[in-house]
Amino acid sequence: MPKEVFGPDYPYLARSELLTYEEIARLTRVLTGLGVRKVRLTGGEPLLRYDLERLIEMLARIANLDLTLTTNGALLTLEKARTLKAAGLRRLTVSLDSLDETVFAYLNDVGFPVARVLAGIENAAAAGFASVKINMVVLRSVNLESVLPMARYFHGSDHILRFIEYMDVGDSNGWKLDEVVPAAEIVALIGAEFPLEPAVPNYRGEVARRWRYRDGGGEIGMISSVSQPFCGDCTRLRLSARGELFTCLFASDGHDVRALLRSQASDEQVSAMLIDIWRQRDDRYSELRSSQTARRPHVEMSYIGG
Repeated sequence: MPKEVFGPDYPYLARSELLTYEEIARLTRVLTGLGVRKVRLTGGEPLLRYDLERLIEMLARIANLDLTLTTNGALLTLEKARTLKAAGLRRLTVSLDSLDETVFAYLNDVGFPVARVLAGIENAAAAGFASVKINMVVLRSVNLESVLPMARYFHGSDHILRFIEYMDVGDSNGWKLDEVVPAAEIVALIGAEFPLEPAVPNYRGEVARRWRYRDGGGEIGMISSVSQPFCGDCTRLRLSARGELFTCLFASDGHDVRALLRSQASDEQVSAMLIDIWRQRDDRYSELRSSQTARRPHVEMSYIGG
């Protein structure tokens, strides 16, 4: 989260305003009854959350649920990775935007070295997490030159490197269209050294377009919501820590489900509200972006995750 905003004097939410783990688990159970099959814990940095393993254990008990987590890797020690695995976490994604220390520090401003993130990735693998995904956001003037070094580093490993087009999420990242590197350009750049071929999606609504190395060195993914919007196939909801449900990464407002969860509402009533929210969904921000003349405020990604 931006330090200039979230400094030592920032008035953080009272614990009573946050959803309890029990409330999160209840809402997840209701959502699985409506067809949800995947839950990702994200943030902010989810490993900062106290006793996170307890929430993972509660969610892992829900049948037919693919439970995964995205982290910056700073706290991903071998012991922590093993604890997460034992609690029932199935998969891990680690954010890493460059192997170059200067570029990494500029983009992330987190105060720890690249080696710590790489160690976290290997700790996850050692703990039994297969095919750790690594997310890299690409900005033309900042880390485009880091794309090939990243591809070379993870080529031939069991890990899956995913490149993400720079998106105008929130209002604090100073987004400019000319900083966006289209996925097709990244594919061509990597393909010139490591020939690639398209791979079929793992499931409908998968946001990353898959590419395989022809030499058998694994695969990469492209998340291209700017150059190739996928609003029509989007199947994602985002739940904030305070109980607001967002139907789009670029939304301005969420739907309050905390009040309903804390009322005497039955699971059936909660389910009906969720169905109503989804049926009224008409988000097409990425498809309309190029024709928009006025920028409306967006919720920050650190608030609702990626």
